[in-house]
This record gives sequence, structure tokens and C-alpha cells, in this order.
Amino acid sequence: MKLIINGQSKEFIENLTLQEIIDNLQITDKVMAAAVNMDIVKKDNWNTFKPKENDAIELLNFVGGG
Repeated sequence: MKLIINGQSKEFIENLTLQEIIDNLQITDKVMAAAVNMDIVKKDNWNTFKPKENDAIELLNFVGGG
């Protein structure tokens, strides 16, 4: 399955949930928010939400600054 994650094309062998994708990328501690095709996916739904082929996923973290 091909997905676009933060602007980069990534290939996965199976249809994973959003949480499984985040775990696979080893960025679990960094991701604070996720959007699929510009629609926010609530963190409560990451374990059940399955993106589709060629979906654009944005995985966001928040950085403090001044």
C-alpha cells in the first residue's frame, strides 16, 4: 500500500491502522496530531482508522517557541 506521509511516498505491505503506521515509523512519542487528506483524525480513532491507497497523511508535533 502506498501512502504519502508528510510529503514523502512510503510503501507498506498491508493495510495498517493509523496507529500501526505511526508505530512502524518509530515516531510514537513525537506525534501529537494526525490528518488524512486534510481531515483531522482524533487520537481516540488512531487504533481503528485505516487509510486508503494513496492517502496523504500529515503527522504533526507541536514545538514551543517565542
